[in-house]
Amino acid sequence: MASKSTAQGKTMSKSAAGQPPSEAEEGHTTTGGAPHGGELDRYDVAILAELQREARLSNAELATRIGLSPAPTWRRVRWLEEQGFITGYRAELDRRRLGLGVLAFVRVDADRNNASATQVLEQAIRQLPEVIACHYISGAGTFELQVLATDLDAFSRFTIDTLLNLPNVKDIHTSFSLGEVKAGAALPLGHLSKAAAK
Repeated sequence: MASKSTAQGKTMSKSAAGQPPSEAEEGHTTTGGAPHGGELDRYDVAILAELQREARLSNAELATRIGLSPAPTWRRVRWLEEQGFITGYRAELDRRRLGLGVLAFVRVDADRNNASATQVLEQAIRQLPEVIACHYISGAGTFELQVLATDLDAFSRFTIDTLLNLPNVKDIHTSFSLGEVKAGAALPLGHLSKAAAK
């Protein structure tokens, strides 16, 4: 459940050619303060990769890691935030240490699948803090929820008192996680690195 705490920082070390970036590479800007023309380049991808791994990096440290000086690094981070590539920074919490030992996957079948009824159900689901993720799915069912609870009794009460009383819910089907193999992983950026290298 994830993620990070505010950071601005340094950048990598050398350009693709193995040489320090030129002033043009470091400082190229366009109207409005954007660090480039709108396409993600290798420095942007490097920033995203570093901040996914460690969002508390200082701007100076981030700049060192990606190979730029602090000022253009800071401008790039701001641009990535303004353009919506970076949507926020949060701390990763250990749910088990916090007493949330049950993770359930709940498929919700809607009684009616018209637009207005679905929107009402979506809004109700968004208000539930126990639901940490919700996806509109294909195939059987309407929504797939990830639900946290302290124990099975608490999950049972949440199901009966809350989930089954949501508007437009016909039925629910539940599976439980028996152990996490991978969670809170960073987004894959390999396709961006290949595109930026062209």
